[in-house]
Amino acid sequence: MSERPGLRERKKAKTRALIQKEALRLFREQGYAATTVEQIAEAAEVAPSTVFRYFPTKEDLVLVDQFPPFLDALRAAPAELNPVQAVRVAMLQALDAQTPEERADSVEREQLMLTVPELWAASLENIRRVLTILRDELAARAGRDAGDPEIRNVTGAIVGVIWALWFDWAKDPSKEVAGELDRALAHLDAGLPISRKDQSPG
Repeated sequence: MSERPGLRERKKAKTRALIQKEALRLFREQGYAATTVEQIAEAAEVAPSTVFRYFPTKEDLVLVDQFPPFLDALRAAPAELNPVQAVRVAMLQALDAQTPEERADSVEREQLMLTVPELWAASLENIRRVLTILRDELAARAGRDAGDPEIRNVTGAIVGVIWALWFDWAKDPSKEVAGELDRALAHLDAGLPISRKDQSPG
């Protein structure tokens, strides 16, 4: 008797998570460049071919698709919210839904992506993909074409604010990122006002 689809998917998810967990541990202990796929496979007690089945490239062990929980939250955001407000709500929901272990793994992956030169080419492609997906989602929410310049502009502004924060955070990952992200998106939603040094923020 074949396994139920749900059981197969859970086993696949468990194997995938184990491979990535061991990869991140080895990257942390040995460095990204010094760690081989063969070492990762041995640590996870799987064959190298199994690693490649779940992660086609070594870079993919870091550049994991984190979009599904965020996208679900974005699609569920109230229709009356503007694009920045909807993304703000969805980002906080996605972050709040993470377990402490998932949050720690996410932090480690982001640090690697932002600080390891070998990952930069793949990171840039990942950013392009994220921009495209977010643009399409925001266009659908607004009932607009994905190629609309206004949709392009608001998508770029949102991603730009997030990445500017992410680069600062990579220098000091001890900072609490969720609250800072919320404040950054609130600032964008307010039109990016800049108060004078002799004035308190309004």
